[in-house]
Formats: sequence, structure tokens, C-alpha cells
Amino acid sequence: MTVPAISVRGLTKVFNGRKVVDGFDMDVPKGAIYGFLGPNGSGKTTTIRMMCGLLTPDAGEGSCLGFDIRRESQRIKENVGYMTQRFSLYEDLTIRENLEFIARMYRIADRPARVGKALEDLGLADRAGQLAGTLSGGWKQRLALAACMIHDPRLLLLDEPTAGVDPKARRDFWDEIRRLSGQGVTVLVSTHYMDEAVQCDFIAYIAYGRKLIDAPAPEIPKRLGLVTWRVDGPDIAALEAELRGQPDVQQVARFGSVLHVSGTDAGALDRLAATFAARGTHRWQKQEGGLEEAFIWLMASARDNFAGAAP
Repeated sequence: MTVPAISVRGLTKVFNGRKVVDGFDMDVPKGAIYGFLGPNGSGKTTTIRMMCGLLTPDAGEGSCLGFDIRRESQRIKENVGYMTQRFSLYEDLTIRENLEFIARMYRIADRPARVGKALEDLGLADRAGQLAGTLSGGWKQRLALAACMIHDPRLLLLDEPTAGVDPKARRDFWDEIRRLSGQGVTVLVSTHYMDEAVQCDFIAYIAYGRKLIDAPAPEIPKRLGLVTWRVDGPDIAALEAELRGQPDVQQVARFGSVLHVSGTDAGALDRLAATFAARGTHRWQKQEGGLEEAFIWLMASARDNFAGAAP
């Protein structure tokens, strides 16, 4: 068995008397892209920071990159690149000046060569003299990734990395993340966007401090046992309202002009689909359940641990 890049057990964090992370266990393979999904405020970022020794847990233990998360957090930090959701570099410095500053912070030897390589690797060389504050969202994203990778970390933390960037920039960004993963860099991604989730090898879904499931991304719908039918046709809103009243339908999700009708009793749902399809008004097609249906399902079963909290 290959030793995992991260292995933690029972991680717990309490803020103001409430558990924002509750008994979290996980093993992360080396070189994996591991997505942490869940609603805002669900504890994703707090969990990742504890796993990597950036935040001390109130309970639990584990190792990250071979170092104890409690006793050797400084060693872990030296091997981590952290890309925050908001652009956090100096907007009144050029791209090159920002990278040179970060390289000095990490006491990198032969800084000019390392900065030059970072510029080339991320396609920033032609813009090296441009002020960071004048960059578009996609170019700021590239600069931020170059900055957090300049010291060759073994672990990369991404906090909602593609928020606010265009589709092409998002695709280019994930191509680069895949390249880094192929070189053995382990990547943890905190997000609540499905188009980022589908880029991940593994997914952990966290809701209100608890891990609901973690597995290879394609296996999650199967583990939940969801059966899904795709329905399209006229007056889809009226059909949606009718289906929500059916006892064999456990979930109806609207995707534009299409409905995804799901449940865990395959036989019952098949019979219902046959009955409705016989009307001839809508087309019913059985399909494999996807991550979207799975996460809607998981959220419906989750309880907000801050519900009723004092303001």
C-alpha cells in the first residue's frame, strides 16, 4: 500500500460552542486531486486547514506529507502552496516583482532562474512587466498559481480557485492543475461549484461540519443508490409540480427545460416512469445518476448545525 499524502482521524473544531467540523476522517492519496464540496459555511476550508497543519484541531490527529499535523506544522507549511479565493498579491507591483517578492520570502536560491521558470510555466513571460492590478481575472489566477507554486510545494490548497473567471481561463487553469497532479503534487480543492467538482479524482461532501460521503467522483451516485430519469417536453413546470406529489419520487431537480426525477427504489420509479410516459406528452429516458443529483440529495438530508443560533 502506498502511504497516503494525508491521513487524519477524528478532526474536530469548535467555534463559539458549536462544532464547525465534527469527527472528520480521511486518507488522501499522493498526487490526487481531492475536491471538498458543500454549501458556504459548511466547514470545508476549516477542515482543509486542519488537515494541513495550518489550524490546530480541538480534537483528532493525523499526518500530512509525513509530518504530524500538531507537532510539525511548520514543516508542513514549508511544503504547501495556498491559493486563496480572493487575489492576495500586490496590485501595484508587476507580475515579475510579485514573484520575486514571494521567492525572497521562501529564501529561494537562484531567484532569477526560478522566477523565469515560473513565468514560462504559467504563460506569464510576455506580461512580466504588467502591473498585477491591471490583469483580468484569468491572468490574476495564473499569477496566483505561479506564486503559490514557486517554492515547489508537494501539496497545493485551492480555495474556490476559479470563482469569477471565464470558461476558457477555467479550462486552462484545470489543465495546469492536472499537469501538476501528474508530477505528484497533491491538490485539495474547496468549492461549491459543480464544474470544479467534475475535475476532481475524489470528492468529499461536507455539510454543516460533517462528512456525508467521500469516494472516487464517479462512484458517488452509485453509493447513494440513486436512480434517475430524464424528462423533457411541454409545460415542464406543471409536470414538475405533479411529480413532487408522487410518493415514489424522492427528488425532482430542474435543469433548464429538463427534469431529473430520482429515487432509491428502482422498481417503483421505473413503474412510475412507464405510467407517465404512456401519456405520450413527455419523453422519459433512464440515465445514470450524476453528481448534481447526488449533491442535491445529500443537501436535502443535511441539518444545519447553526440553525437557531443566536445572532
